[in-house]
Amino acid sequence: MQLLILVVLVGLAAGVAVGLQGPLASLMSQRIGTLESIFYIHLGGAVFSLIPLLFLGGGNLGRWRSVPWYALGAGILGLVVLGGISFLIPHIGVATAVTLVVAGQLVVSALLDHYGLLGASIRHLDLPRAFGLAIVFVGVWLTVR
Repeated sequence: MQLLILVVLVGLAAGVAVGLQGPLASLMSQRIGTLESIFYIHLGGAVFSLIPLLFLGGGNLGRWRSVPWYALGAGILGLVVLGGISFLIPHIGVATAVTLVVAGQLVVSALLDHYGLLGASIRHLDLPRAFGLAIVFVGVWLTVR
């Protein structure tokens, strides 16, 4: 039960972070440009992740060669997310932009789960899960229209 509470709290905290990151990135993009804001956002993230690593003596940074080459592209995907959100928010608003991003995440997540890709545990897309996703996409449609 305690693990479940922790999982829910971490998930909600991540959701709050995503909800706030978009408008902040969009605000920066409108003032200084999209590429410039992405640079500063990633620089800030790098600095704040460096601080605990300094206390840990670098942690496992030296093991980066053991990571599949394509996993190193995750940083590029972060650029796409920030650039997309920064573009969308001024045009369609925060809630609609986040809804579209989450819809895209759900499609990819369902495929990754179904086929067990990129290290995901296999969880087939059965009828109840498909129905749940359909309900979410009805909500996406209602939000975007």
